[in-house]
Amino acid sequence: MSSVIAVSDKAVDSGLYRRRSLYSLLGWAICAVFFALLAIGLLDIILMVVAHGGGSLSWKLLSEPGNGVVGGLLNAIEGTVVLTFGSLIIATPIGVGGGIYVAEYSASWFARTVRYLADVLVGVPSIVLGLFGYIVFVTYLGWQFSVLAGCITLAMLITPYILRTTELAFRGVAPELREAAYALGASHATVTLRIMLRACGSRVLTGILLAMAISMGETAPLIYTVNYSNYMWSGKLTHEPIAYLTYLIWSSNNVPQESAHQLAFSAALLITIFVLLVTVAARVSLHLFSSKQH
Repeated sequence: MSSVIAVSDKAVDSGLYRRRSLYSLLGWAICAVFFALLAIGLLDIILMVVAHGGGSLSWKLLSEPGNGVVGGLLNAIEGTVVLTFGSLIIATPIGVGGGIYVAEYSASWFARTVRYLADVLVGVPSIVLGLFGYIVFVTYLGWQFSVLAGCITLAMLITPYILRTTELAFRGVAPELREAAYALGASHATVTLRIMLRACGSRVLTGILLAMAISMGETAPLIYTVNYSNYMWSGKLTHEPIAYLTYLIWSSNNVPQESAHQLAFSAALLITIFVLLVTVAARVSLHLFSSKQH
């Protein structure tokens, strides 16, 4: 009798194993198909941008300012760099500090409220933030189209990403590390800033770099808050617009001149290269910091 039961159990286990293997194979096949679709779309975009914009890239194009129809891209490159790093300067301390607070005091009502508001802000369309920036900074405060209005609006856009990635990075640190630090007599501030933050620094940096890539590719908020300029930036934070690459891509395709179309594709190629470099830098930094910790 026991032998019959053993054979029956073995048959059940064999059938269950086959079903699980089939489901696993089916799941991997579905993932492979969707990954292939994403890869094909990405490669198509990159190849199209390279094919149309690669031949127009030259030192003259990169070293001379343009007016959106003819000329170069120097003023747009300068504006993109200023707006991207300006928004990071504002968003990074707020996002990292908020993420640390939410991770460390997750049980408090204020931390839960901050987390909820960050999740809501991630879902707000960027053009709505641009309209808010126009009403508050451009009109109400009287800054007009300006660098500061654009940087603050972009900072509002990317701060939730930095906050949530920082929170998840802190939650990913082994609790034994915190307990060991407290056992050695370290204060809460020391544990948080010198141990926990150092342990998850690579993941925090990755979140900052990805937020940087997001801000670099935005257009809608800047149309409302920065507008566009055909000149180089004079250094004024308010009452002066500035050029940037994404506006050039958006506007140059609406005019019939072939030179404008070439500028648009060249600007698109530069933005693609910048975003890819930032993404690769994020992955490399994560790998280097992880290897160093191990």
